[in-house]
Amino acid sequence: MEKIAVITDTASDLSPELIGDLDIRILPFRIVYPDREYIDGVDITSDKIYADMKDTVIRSSIPSLEDTTNLFDRLRTEGFTHVLAVTLSEGLSGIAGSIRLIAKNFPELTTHVEDSRSISLGEGVLALEAARMVRENLPFDRIVSEISALKSRVKLYFVVETLEYLIRGGRIGRIGGTLAEMLNVKPVISSSLEDGKYFTIAKVRGRRKSIGKLLELAAEYVREKKARAYILHGNAMAEMEAFAQEVRKLENISQVILGGTITPVAGVHSGPGLIGIVLVTE
Repeated sequence: MEKIAVITDTASDLSPELIGDLDIRILPFRIVYPDREYIDGVDITSDKIYADMKDTVIRSSIPSLEDTTNLFDRLRTEGFTHVLAVTLSEGLSGIAGSIRLIAKNFPELTTHVEDSRSISLGEGVLALEAARMVRENLPFDRIVSEISALKSRVKLYFVVETLEYLIRGGRIGRIGGTLAEMLNVKPVISSSLEDGKYFTIAKVRGRRKSIGKLLELAAEYVREKKARAYILHGNAMAEMEAFAQEVRKLENISQVILGGTITPVAGVHSGPGLIGIVLVTE
């Protein structure tokens, strides 16, 4: 008899409301200040990140080896036989490799690490679907296969108020990013299914036009296929709600789910003002 655990990390932006009664174990990233360290989503909030980041250099680090080891040890104690870990893109983080390393110390747990090639709810929806399939008693190999295939039906787009923090964190090039800031260029960013890294899918000038382009790209993506939409924000609640109203008007959107605010670790890299949409085609 298989007993399957689904784990992910806090970069997945899975709120308690989205998880509901699904059993998903979440590994927290670490938020690193010059003089102290916090546990993502546990003893620090996104609001604090946004308040501090203008005057403080804040970094993030992957979950500690101790945290990951302790989680695997608990799963073994609770009688699990299989572990499916859905992680932040390996193109952006070393967390997948860290989990694989720890898993070698627990040979009695059959473990598969699925690189989401995405971030935020682009990662989170994979964990949600995996947990739903576990609840339906699907076999482990079938779940792994289904989740791997699902990645091709998940599309992430987002915009930010400023490129400063993506530049600071090395997520985009410093020269190109600084020039874009000077020209008030607001790129619409996505993640590549090939390497899991960010790429600019469109460039427009000004905040309002960037959100309009975000809507345009979403409409284009669902033009010939139905999809549900997850929408989230980073310190931009009113703009997110207005954007969600427009998404609801799109013809092939079957459902709009407000994912709420992004976790502190995502805020470290995006800065305030993020609006994102994740589309999952049916």
